[in-house]
Amino acid sequence: MSARAYEQIRRMIVRLELAPGDVLREETLQQQLGIGRTPIREALQRLARDHFVTVIPRRGTFVSPVDVAELSVLYETRAIMEPYAARLAARRGTPQHWSEMRAAITGAHDVTADEALLDVDRRCHEIIWAAAGNRFLTDTLDMLYAQSDRVWHVYLADVADTRHAVEEHAAILDALESGAAESAATLVEAHVRSFDDQVRAAVTSQLGSPLAAPN
Repeated sequence: MSARAYEQIRRMIVRLELAPGDVLREETLQQQLGIGRTPIREALQRLARDHFVTVIPRRGTFVSPVDVAELSVLYETRAIMEPYAARLAARRGTPQHWSEMRAAITGAHDVTADEALLDVDRRCHEIIWAAAGNRFLTDTLDMLYAQSDRVWHVYLADVADTRHAVEEHAAILDALESGAAESAATLVEAHVRSFDDQVRAAVTSQLGSPLAAPN
């Protein structure tokens, strides 16, 4: 129940149903999710560790802001860890993994909504993480992806080329399926960097101030 509460509250934060600065009240969340106090409290503690919420003593629990200064660090970390997961996946993945990934990509052909395409992108990443077979890596990448997803909703929802991001997975899948670990890693890094470039451009445009210098 704690894991379910975590996933549901995190999704509400990522999709901006709970916006930065919103107060999170345990009683309200219990009513919304139909989950008891203890799982909600445990979920909020985990969300605080993952930097989705901020706990201020004697004031309450709030949805954390999106810190522009930390965006470069977020993508720097993903650009290291996602390719590493791809290398492992190329060596450890099974035909079942690649069949599921191909089905997800094929299913995206009939999808038009950006939210749904983003779900396909996430599903492809999840399959790669599963194929990598390292739960510690998966837990970390899951959190980092959710933070990136949140940034997308804040800055890119109206301008990002979501379909192109999904289509990039077709080339990644070919490399994974053939066991080409380094090619898969290179393609995944380019995929993450492309998203980073879009975020930098959008943030600079909206805020009128540059992010940290590119790597």
